[in-house]
Amino acid sequence: MKWNDLNTESCPVARGLSVIGDRWTMLVIRECFLGIRRFDQMQERLGITRHVLADRLRKLEADGVLKRVAYQERPLRHEYLLTDSGKALYPILVTMIEWANAHVPAENGSSVTLISRETNDPIEPKLVDARTGNEITHRTVIAKTAG
Repeated sequence: MKWNDLNTESCPVARGLSVIGDRWTMLVIRECFLGIRRFDQMQERLGITRHVLADRLRKLEADGVLKRVAYQERPLRHEYLLTDSGKALYPILVTMIEWANAHVPAENGSSVTLISRETNDPIEPKLVDARTGNEITHRTVIAKTAG
């Protein structure tokens, strides 16, 4: 199966990966959540080539994850803002941070700690069912496939 064909699959994991499955894409999204919205800032922070960054930004805009908004007329300059679809990726980013801190620890400790805005204390993310409050794990939930 070709990478570009994933967005037509019935499998939601394959369709999701067609949008965010590239390593640079999630790093661009991370930068947006950190308040970095301008091309040059992203390029500098990520150490990514202009070509690759432009490609990822175009794709994220086409997929409805980011919207490009002009912030300067002469010369014309744009910034990239998360759409509602993009903002909905935050739990994925939080889960990835938590997983990497636990299972792929950095030698000198993590550069990211998740902190509650309300209490300023570190948080411990947990995936729960909104209806019941029960924790979602591989032991408590099954993924039922069509067919």
